[in-house]
Amino acid sequence: MRQHKLALCKDHYLEWVPEQVERFIKKYEMFTREEKILVAVSGGKDSLALWDILTRLGYQADGMYIGLGIDGGIGYSDESHRLTEEFARKHNLKLHVVDMAQEYGLPIPVLAEVSHRGKGKPCAVCGLAKRHEMNRIARDLGYDVLVTGHNLDDEAAVLFGNTLIWEGEYLLRQGPVLPARDGLARKVKPLCRFYEREMAAYSIARGIEYIYEECPFAEGSQSIYYKELLNQLETARPGAKLTFYLRFLEARKNGNLFVEKSAAAAHLHACPKCGQPTSTDDFCSFCRLIEKTTVSAGGLPGERGN
Repeated sequence: MRQHKLALCKDHYLEWVPEQVERFIKKYEMFTREEKILVAVSGGKDSLALWDILTRLGYQADGMYIGLGIDGGIGYSDESHRLTEEFARKHNLKLHVVDMAQEYGLPIPVLAEVSHRGKGKPCAVCGLAKRHEMNRIARDLGYDVLVTGHNLDDEAAVLFGNTLIWEGEYLLRQGPVLPARDGLARKVKPLCRFYEREMAAYSIARGIEYIYEECPFAEGSQSIYYKELLNQLETARPGAKLTFYLRFLEARKNGNLFVEKSAAAAHLHACPKCGQPTSTDDFCSFCRLIEKTTVSAGGLPGERGN
């Protein structure tokens, strides 16, 4: 690992990764062993590796899988679900499953198409739905913290994109921990300082079976383009991505970002339909999406009630 000036054998690598995760959890005060943890798992290497690491470290970690109904000619969601269920069974772990088609009447790609959002790609609708459901499950089932498997490559790409357009609000919010407030669960990213290839190496060394294919709709996405650019920089300057991210966190902590904080955080109140926090005077964005889709489709089977 040139970025760390470190070389490890398999056994020591499998010790080093959990040790580093534990260090990051304590450094950023993410959670304690007494708290109930909900891990968002997708069937990919990062989320399954994170679930494995947390259980090895002795944390009370349950999983949550959201079935998005994405096929893409490879049965993407079905395979992701199978691998997640298999991992949970193998390690005797609790897994909560939410199927979007059963809960709301349509899978994500059709929901995006009917609602006319996303310009041919369901990514915006998918992100909105996942955020809504992750927070709903964490809140309804009494979890203290919601944990995601975002790695350094993910975080650096988001940071790069927001810096390019100087998106101050998002820059101020980005970090390893997003505190709970007004009905929003605390969200943390224990893998934020690990390179993607490091998590792939961990999964392979641990014998974790995960889905190798990217989401079929990810091709041509801006985030992948940013990752490719940053990978070129990383090849020429090992450690550049880690330095970029850590220096950003340091600047944000010390108040040295060249963006102004809003006078006050947006006031949140409970959505009249689902009870989730929203800053609008009406229903939350997700419920408006479902309502619009229901009207367009003339009523959807399996729609959740109030």
